[in-house]
Parts: sequence; structure tokens; C-alpha cells
Amino acid sequence: MLWLSEILLQEHDLNSFDELQVKVKERARAGEMFFRMDVKPPFADTPADWEERLEAVFTSK
Repeated sequence: MLWLSEILLQEHDLNSFDELQVKVKERARAGEMFFRMDVKPPFADTPADWEERLEAVFTSK
């Protein structure tokens, strides 16, 4: 299971929500089957619908 907090801790050089979306997509393509969003991304450009957008990126592979 992939946790959003895990990505943020491991990829501490991320600077934007767009960069986070790229990492989520990479993890999905690498074979992760489940994704949980346990924290809100700390970026200034994080949109109000961030959960839906990350879920869409993860499931689109």
C-alpha cells in the first residue's frame, strides 16, 4: 500500500503539487495497487480538489 505521507518523506525535494503528481504516477506504474491519502500536500499550489486529482493520476497509470 502506498501512503501519500510516504511519498512526501521519501521525495523531500518536491517543490510543487505538479511534481507530486508525477511521483504518484511513477509509483502507480511501478506496480503499487492501493493509494491512501493520509496528509494534505504542503505545497502552495495544492488545489482544493487535490484528493480527486491525485486519485485520478494514480488510477490512470
